[in-house]
Amino acid sequence: MADEIRVRIAPSPTGFLHIGTARTALFNWLFARHNSGKFILRIEDTDLERSEKRFEDDILNGLKWLGLEWDEFYKQSDRIPIYSKYIQKLLEQGKAFHCYHTEEELEKEGREQLAKKGLQRHVCEYKNKDSSAPAHQGIIRLAVDENSKRKIKFNDTVRGDIEFEEKLLGDFSIAKDVETPLYNLAVVVDDYEMDISHVIRGEDHIANTPKQILLMEALGFEMPQFVHLPLILGEDRSKLSKRHGATSMIEYRKLGYLPEALMNFLGLLGFTPPDGKEILSASELIEAFDLVKVHKSGAIFDIKKLDWVNGEYIKKLSEAELVDKLSEFANSDNKDYIFKIMPLARERIKKLSDISEFSYFFQNPDYDKELLRWKSRSDEEVKKSLEEVEKIIEKLGTDEQGKLRNELDELGKKLEDRGLVYWPLRVALSGQKASPDPVDMAEILGKEKTLERVRVAKELVLA
Repeated sequence: MADEIRVRIAPSPTGFLHIGTARTALFNWLFARHNSGKFILRIEDTDLERSEKRFEDDILNGLKWLGLEWDEFYKQSDRIPIYSKYIQKLLEQGKAFHCYHTEEELEKEGREQLAKKGLQRHVCEYKNKDSSAPAHQGIIRLAVDENSKRKIKFNDTVRGDIEFEEKLLGDFSIAKDVETPLYNLAVVVDDYEMDISHVIRGEDHIANTPKQILLMEALGFEMPQFVHLPLILGEDRSKLSKRHGATSMIEYRKLGYLPEALMNFLGLLGFTPPDGKEILSASELIEAFDLVKVHKSGAIFDIKKLDWVNGEYIKKLSEAELVDKLSEFANSDNKDYIFKIMPLARERIKKLSDISEFSYFFQNPDYDKELLRWKSRSDEEVKKSLEEVEKIIEKLGTDEQGKLRNELDELGKKLEDRGLVYWPLRVALSGQKASPDPVDMAEILGKEKTLERVRVAKELVLA
């Protein structure tokens, strides 16, 4: 085992980078950087049938986007000869053996054990038979003492001492054949060969740990320090899933969350810094991070909290940065126009895709004429108000907000109803009930577009 801190994130390229895997990667990265250690990325792609290049690319791109640069990179598919060496060693030493039971036999055994409410394990009769039988006929299992009274114990940094009864594990499979390792074998070999000092992963892996410890013992490997992180839960406290909303990093990126904000949010899912701060930069997270203080209970994924954090980071962007980012999400190259919208948007949007809420700046609004009606006022009264507003804008334009607002206020006094002036104008410009101040919108749209929309509304109200 190396003296330096060496941690790893080991995703399988069988799906897009999940928010849970991203949080685990972040905690590994923070721990490594806090201790001047190494952060290793290992793609576990031995499942060739399910592994896809597009998922691998998504994982790499997602981690880079989040800011988690790795120090070393490995792919399990490149390491088959290494696993084969250790599988062969276990077979030669009699610590592993070929199991010749068919899938049907194993499934039947499982059903019978379930019906009897007995131990769900496979104690293989081939364990004590001649190991020279043809290897191609059966999978390879680790030989486990089914009569052992021993308890496999390990200390978890988050959960303290954990123990399992060895006999409950049965003879578990470690490889399909000498050249096709299964998960537990490959993980143990990789962690040893890569000098991993701390295995930091989700608590759903706790059940794998005793099997991996038995493999380490069989191979003569030193045990790393285990750290099992709490799961990320939905607001209903069930495991985070699609029904709770977006779960993959690519979805959050497409929605317009900033990587710095997502890192900040994920870094506090299951960990609270000593000073209780909620907005922390990457360097502040690194300095504050402490594995010992990671929570034991599940971390609630609160999308409203994420939106708030992201909104705070959006407010920190320079004008140029925000205009560039909003241009991408608005599908507009007119940065001068977006620059005008930006002050309104900065205080309102929580994610960059929220610029779609300001679609009326980029295209004429579509709305029902009923929306133009102000309270109990008649269509004739609404139309007259719009006609008067039209005259004011024709005279003053939209560039001088103070003068325009004063004139509109005076019109409100004249009509004895300020809402009769501002409500139809708001709807005419935005097509929405809730929108920025109509005078602010008019200034951004300019005189001609504002007049065009007022005239459309005027015609629509009596249609």
